[in-house]
Amino acid sequence: MPRRSHDEVTALLRQDILEGTYAPGDRLVELNLAERYRAGRAAIRSALVELATEGLVDREVNRGATVRKLRVEEAIQITEARSALESLIAAAAATTATDDERDELGMLELQMRDAVKREAWVDYSDLNAVLHRRIREISRHEVAGDLVAMLRNRSARHQYRLALMPGRPHESLEQHAAIIRAIVRGDAAGASAAMTSHLLSVIDVLRHWDTEPSA
Repeated sequence: MPRRSHDEVTALLRQDILEGTYAPGDRLVELNLAERYRAGRAAIRSALVELATEGLVDREVNRGATVRKLRVEEAIQITEARSALESLIAAAAATTATDDERDELGMLELQMRDAVKREAWVDYSDLNAVLHRRIREISRHEVAGDLVAMLRNRSARHQYRLALMPGRPHESLEQHAAIIRAIVRGDAAGASAAMTSHLLSVIDVLRHWDTEPSA
């Protein structure tokens, strides 16, 4: 069986980190990774370098690589940066969305409401990620979209824990609904303001956590 390429290994390892197969602080041993992903050591090393630039992996000389631990303070800074970028993206989406895309966003709102009603928090978290991704794609702003995707990856574990906090899904649902409705009616200023309000709410929750979240 042919060995996987650097790009394939990078994508698989990124997915495993984001999905929790490897927890924060776990060592990433090149030999073990090479066996798991059926790849050469060079491809593994290149993947670790790339994921280090994305903020998912820490690499230290003579100590190897580990899954990066994200401090709450850093999660707040990431969300602040996202707020600036995603408000721009939401405004752009309000002006570029097609009729079909507006219908799709409306359906996503209904699915999110159903997940909250069922108390299906994992489903809600997944739909949250889908919504933010689709707004980025609908905006057609590739530079801002790529930057936000990397920032969201770096704080993915915090986003998942937020979705599981008691009462938080109900609150964020209405915030997301406000973003969707502004985009659907073509209100760029309203979409930008709604996105900013939503992410400021996330920052407020992060600031009031008593202790640093675990994985």
